[in-house]
Amino acid sequence: MNIRPIFKNITRLLFIITMGYMVVACSEEIDMSNRYTFTEETMLSYLEKHSEYSEYVDLLRVVHVSQQSQSTMAQLLSARGHYTCFAPNNDAIQLYLDSLQRKGIIPQASWEAFPSEKTLDSIRKVIVFNSIIDGGDLHTYETGNFPVKDNEEFSIPNMNDRKLSVTRGKENPDSIFINGEVPISLKERDIEVINGRIHQVLQVIAPSNDTMRDMLYRWAEEGKSGYTVMARLLLACGLSDTLAAVRDEAWEYLYQTGQVQDLPKHSSFGQVGSLPMHRKYGFTLFAETDSLWEQLIGKNAIDITVDDVKAYLISTGVFTDAGTTTDEQYSDVNNIINQFTTYHLLPMRISRDKLVVHYNEKGYNYATSKNYTIAISDFYTTMGKPRLLKVYESKESEGIYLNRFPVLRNGRGKYSVENLNINDYHESGEFKPLRGPSVTPDENVGIEILNPSDVGTSNETILNGIIYPIRKLLVCTDNVRNQMMNQRIRIDVATMFPEMLSNDLHGIKQYYTEGATNCRAMPVNYPYLADVEMQEGTMWYYLPGLNCGWCNMESDEFNIIGRYEFTMKLPPVPRPGHYELRFGVATGSSVRSMAQVYWGDNKEYMPAYGIPMDLRQSGLYRRMPGVQQESSVGWEADIDDEEYNDEVTKKMRNLGFMKGPESWTAVLGSTTTVRSYEYITRRIMVSADMEPNKNYYIKFKSVLDDEKKEFFMDYIEYVAKEVYDNPEESEDIW
Repeated sequence: MNIRPIFKNITRLLFIITMGYMVVACSEEIDMSNRYTFTEETMLSYLEKHSEYSEYVDLLRVVHVSQQSQSTMAQLLSARGHYTCFAPNNDAIQLYLDSLQRKGIIPQASWEAFPSEKTLDSIRKVIVFNSIIDGGDLHTYETGNFPVKDNEEFSIPNMNDRKLSVTRGKENPDSIFINGEVPISLKERDIEVINGRIHQVLQVIAPSNDTMRDMLYRWAEEGKSGYTVMARLLLACGLSDTLAAVRDEAWEYLYQTGQVQDLPKHSSFGQVGSLPMHRKYGFTLFAETDSLWEQLIGKNAIDITVDDVKAYLISTGVFTDAGTTTDEQYSDVNNIINQFTTYHLLPMRISRDKLVVHYNEKGYNYATSKNYTIAISDFYTTMGKPRLLKVYESKESEGIYLNRFPVLRNGRGKYSVENLNINDYHESGEFKPLRGPSVTPDENVGIEILNPSDVGTSNETILNGIIYPIRKLLVCTDNVRNQMMNQRIRIDVATMFPEMLSNDLHGIKQYYTEGATNCRAMPVNYPYLADVEMQEGTMWYYLPGLNCGWCNMESDEFNIIGRYEFTMKLPPVPRPGHYELRFGVATGSSVRSMAQVYWGDNKEYMPAYGIPMDLRQSGLYRRMPGVQQESSVGWEADIDDEEYNDEVTKKMRNLGFMKGPESWTAVLGSTTTVRSYEYITRRIMVSADMEPNKNYYIKFKSVLDDEKKEFFMDYIEYVAKEVYDNPEESEDIW
């Protein structure tokens, strides 16, 4: 196949520049005497007094805060605020101009050499906007509170609306690099001023504006990135147009022209539901490295073709679906190349800290805990033929893994009261036995998500995506699907919607005001969430709930009021079988709503499923305005008798209820979990046969007249009959 590189005009090049040249090695010792604290200097006055920043200060004086503002960045940095400034010194700026000359953008490495005022203005903005994080009234970053994990991103984007990542030196952990390549000075860092902190950088921060498609075309031809083979596979599948998408310009226009409005204050929380400014598209790719392909196929990566990969995949014998094709129609979702390749790709951009969210699991406090406690996983729907991809991390795994299936000490089987009597949900050191064809005998150990520095692959920033290298072959084998079917699949509802992750709306954010809900909202008259259809009267709010003491999984929830009616597309099931579809509920008060549930594989016609689901009904009471009615569904607190506890579970299940999970708490760091609260329950909404290649939908429609009543939505569970009705090992409490 002929892969042609994409040619861009010079204006677009100006936004793509990265510093691939001049690797600066930092090995000097830190001189603590050079860590200054200034209590009477603003950021601007400090920079002005130090001649090594004179070039940068000149730029601050001419770059405006925005197109609509007459204020300059210099004026901004002399005012009150909480700014983090990665200030390039004069040498760094000169290195950047040298790189522009090498790329042919300017004839000489000089500010006087720019061909037009427009290109000059663009370069100035690249340098300035990428160097500053505006923490508003809340936050600045010193090196002590930089992201901890390599390639983890700052929670707040810079003024160019780009997230910056942090890596640390392998030999000297005090060496810190922004976006994997821009070194922070070992001496001139953590400089405290009245309105923020300054860190001197030895190169200009200039993240590329290349899209995933741009990168793939270049990498497929050059063979230098470490992803040559994966780039060729993605392009062969006809995904180039899809991977070029950056943002929804229709939404951009509506928002900028004021044609969409924030939702009014939520009736209970008293906060306006702010609509997202942008609707960005994003992608996450887990990619085998070229070195792995060279080992498997026995050729240099630059010489490996799509046909070589196809022949290898066929030889593994793990593609057993009757509908799998092996011709050259690679864009067909049933084609072996398409099935393999799209299983690596998610239609959302997930930063490393969001791959697995650690917040309020049992015994863990996101703000103070140094070690993880129980095993945590989430499930994402891949592109192409929809399939589930499990992302997992535990204390014992010492890293994030794909499709890891350990034997957990969950109080069942070998770890039951009758045997070893261990029920702490930690890894046992053993892994589940294989259940069907697999790529390797140790497939259930999973595939570790690596950092580019671990394997020497490209660490270039991508405008609309992120790439994680993996060292082993990722395939949705029969074993993987059977393992998923034989465990409880719990999914935070916010992770079901790509827009929540690509637009940084999901999950905890340390720059939120502690104890505040920081209410976000979705419009009813625009499909911002592509997999949700709302009818008029629906008022959809999203509440992150940081440090609010809520009993929710990962602290967040969707909270929907009004005369709501909405339909959601559900994730796929892994194998054909009989499943329960469960719904997590926090009752708590009389403000909850009551909804009729509709479910099926045809969203145009979904019959009502069961009686209306009353979210006011807890384990012991029905909470009505001004009164608490006793209306037991069999809830009893756990006692030190597992057989009795299991009998309570059976009684509740007969009424369509279950206790809350043992997995998380309301009080950060506590070991008292939501399972001990009678107002936290799970509802068995649907019990039906389901197929993996069908799309299923669920609809909720209010049956109460009160428009202020709240429909609470936190997480769902898919649980196959083999799990909840297993005669040998009953479902655990986690």
